[in-house]
Amino acid sequence: MQRSMSQTGNQVMSIYETYADTLFRIAMVHLGRREDAEEATQDTFIKLMEKAPAFNDAEHQKAWLIRVITNHCKSVLRRGWRKREVKLEGVESTITDDPEDQALIELVLSLPVKYRSVVHLYYYEDYAIRDISQILQISESAVKMRLQRGRQLLKLELEGEEQR
Repeated sequence: MQRSMSQTGNQVMSIYETYADTLFRIAMVHLGRREDAEEATQDTFIKLMEKAPAFNDAEHQKAWLIRVITNHCKSVLRRGWRKREVKLEGVESTITDDPEDQALIELVLSLPVKYRSVVHLYYYEDYAIRDISQILQISESAVKMRLQRGRQLLKLELEGEEQR
């Protein structure tokens, strides 16, 4: 029994080292606050240890973790004490050293959650539309529409910045 627990702990640590940064970024995209994102990431790994699901491969494992953290973030945003509109205080500039890249990241983070999550998964996590559809449990056409609208909003913001 002792050996089994040790092996499970090592597996979780390996999974944590592989996916913690990705999950944290996804939580930041949804929640906008470092503390909430850290808690969501922690809760996702707790759920992994509790459920101990069997995965077909690494992609299945990653998709499961993203689904869990996305659901957790949605439930945090639904809580009555939390405002619908999330202030993005403390968005770390350590994501990138390039001020132009940082400005673009901040624009993406300012999008409404339903566009922000799709844009983030597509452009920053390199997921295909079909994969995003499965992760977020929405249709592929909804993913395409959200990407299109997210791009339109970003374009309007960028054009507005140029005119200032």
